[in-house]
Amino acid sequence: MLWSSLIYLGLIFLELSFISRAILRPHREPSSRIAWVVVIGVVPVVGILVYVMFGETNIGRRLTARVKSIKRQLPKLSSASRVDALAESAEVPEPYEHLFRAAHSISGFPTVGGNTAKLFSVSDESIDAIVDDIDQAQQHVHLLFYIWLTDHNGLKVVEALKRAAPRGVTCRAMADDLGSRDMVRSEHWKAMAAAGVKLGIALPFGLIPSPRSGRIDLRNHRKIVVIDHNITYCGSQNCADAEFRVKPKYAPWVDAVMRFEGPIARQNQQLFVTDWMTYVDEDLRPLLVRRDEPTYDGFAAQAFGTGPTVRNSAMPEIFESLMFTARREIVITTPYYVPDESMQNALCAAARRGVDTTIVFPAKNDSFIVAAASRSYYADLLEAGVKIFEYVGGLLHTKSFTIDGVVTLIGSANMDRRSFDLNYENNILLYDAKMTGEMRSLQKAYIAKSNAVTPETVAAWSVRRRLLNNSVAMLGPLL
Repeated sequence: MLWSSLIYLGLIFLELSFISRAILRPHREPSSRIAWVVVIGVVPVVGILVYVMFGETNIGRRLTARVKSIKRQLPKLSSASRVDALAESAEVPEPYEHLFRAAHSISGFPTVGGNTAKLFSVSDESIDAIVDDIDQAQQHVHLLFYIWLTDHNGLKVVEALKRAAPRGVTCRAMADDLGSRDMVRSEHWKAMAAAGVKLGIALPFGLIPSPRSGRIDLRNHRKIVVIDHNITYCGSQNCADAEFRVKPKYAPWVDAVMRFEGPIARQNQQLFVTDWMTYVDEDLRPLLVRRDEPTYDGFAAQAFGTGPTVRNSAMPEIFESLMFTARREIVITTPYYVPDESMQNALCAAARRGVDTTIVFPAKNDSFIVAAASRSYYADLLEAGVKIFEYVGGLLHTKSFTIDGVVTLIGSANMDRRSFDLNYENNILLYDAKMTGEMRSLQKAYIAKSNAVTPETVAAWSVRRRLLNNSVAMLGPLL
């Protein structure tokens, strides 16, 4: 009797401790606090276990301390290159300047001019371009992918690295431990190491969470390629075939990637170096100290990286800033849309004030849960005047955001809670009518292969379907 009472009191104490922890956790929405209190209170044992695994955004004490230490040690780009001259060439009109100030507040990178870019909309072509640049590299090749498969395109990059390293090019390749688990455990990974390629694994995956190891589902979702300081790639594509054989029934994966030349490459370089030095004991700080003369032909751009060790709400702030800045047009493509309340309101507000607002989703999503949650927001978006399309030519994986035909955001971040809080992401913001025009042409091509979603479409959904969508969406604040 005594032991059972002690166990019961211990469980009550543990339950109250975790409820207090959920309430006191900083940067948490009130709805999330309420959800965790209910779960822990109603099903204490299960609720506590789920909270330990998924309740807090934390990569572990050791890694967090290491990231902070590395960021303090890295030279600031303003002291590593002639930023004053570059900034003078970064002409951004006053109505859009604040967007770049917002991006600067995240990673501390300045807006730099003198950039050029090429847009790729076919996966094989972007991989071929990367391989060609690796073959032409003179100094170094840096790669970081969330998903790197042992398929045709994945192995083309492997072979290119194996060719480059023996001829004296320093090659460093990093992949997320979970997203690229087949590659990092394959013979191809070992073959790259044998050829002289330096390898790193981001966020080693473990099934047992703790304050030291952190939350198990935090991932490095970045896609970064930097070659010889002056070339970088940014976009939605992983190192894989469009057929994406791990999930073939959703294929083809439809992606967009930009190949940049110019000072913007140094900013992606700094993001890569931070990730590399976090997991590999190699000091790459000398790579960031360069004093080459800048070139001035090109547009203004700025890179930034978000993630669990970056300040809270960084990614949603950029999305919402774009929405509030637009005066004529917003066009968005994203595979995953699970917004917080302020973002949903910002998108609706844009349409209500007369901005031509369009968002394109895949008709068939690889995540049933995300698809259901996304559709729970359709009715309110349509009522506000947002145009919704569902792409039927494959899984539209492109993450693009254009406003007023002059500003483009491209990168790895989706418009969902995972990209807001849980994943490491990288994006590039640019001001240029020509490049934005090319992205708009691609967005129009997506819309041409899409079905329009109307208020009548949503009204025809059964009660069961709407109940499912709304119920799944309730999990957003919880996870």
